[in-house]
Amino acid sequence: MADEVKPSYEFANARELLQSFSPLGSIGTSAGGNPIWGKRLDGGSGERVLFIGGVHGNETEGIAATKGFFDEFIVNATPRRGAREVFFIPVLNPDGLLNFSRHNGNRVDLNRNMPTADWKANEPGEKYYSGPAAGSEPETQVLLQVLNDFNPQFIVSLHSWKPMFNVNGPAHEYARRMHAELPYEITEDIGYPTPGSLGTYWGWEKQIPTITFEIERGLPLDKVYGIVRGALLAVC
Repeated sequence: MADEVKPSYEFANARELLQSFSPLGSIGTSAGGNPIWGKRLDGGSGERVLFIGGVHGNETEGIAATKGFFDEFIVNATPRRGAREVFFIPVLNPDGLLNFSRHNGNRVDLNRNMPTADWKANEPGEKYYSGPAAGSEPETQVLLQVLNDFNPQFIVSLHSWKPMFNVNGPAHEYARRMHAELPYEITEDIGYPTPGSLGTYWGWEKQIPTITFEIERGLPLDKVYGIVRGALLAVC
């Protein structure tokens, strides 16, 4: 599957980029001892949206998108349209960002570590290594705490692969809004099993609308936000 798409570009200044998110404040610490930045952005009494990037640190397109959002709406304080209340986690996996790796500092794929009904153990060293137990990783525990405390009514998680809006649970209306701004494919089937994923846990099992936004991989990082901005603002 990896050979079917272009590789992602690596950030030349990954540590500086990670540190740039520090005004959000820390919500936890990664397996490798790096801060996980995140913040609740008030939006009145509107819908609660969890906006998350950097689950896989080598899918840099998603992090480029969260950086663009951060610069526009936090650094420059541009008013957001709509009244959505957003919990924003730009990089869930800072170890992966710093090491240009899919995995965290324990070599675990965080999108296989959620405590889903279909979580299953596999061997360390595998691409999709799910960890020693479901929910074992500190990044997963931070995310679970946010899910429990914030109780989002919709989740959008930024990844990169073949361009698509991967629908998890009752999220087709959100996908249509995003598709109106960016004509990516809407699909419930990403093409391979994803046990232990966020989409399975919150989307299918909890029946809370969740979109795994697969940004086209291999885009120049300085162009990503301009391409995906409209789709993000349709739901965030």
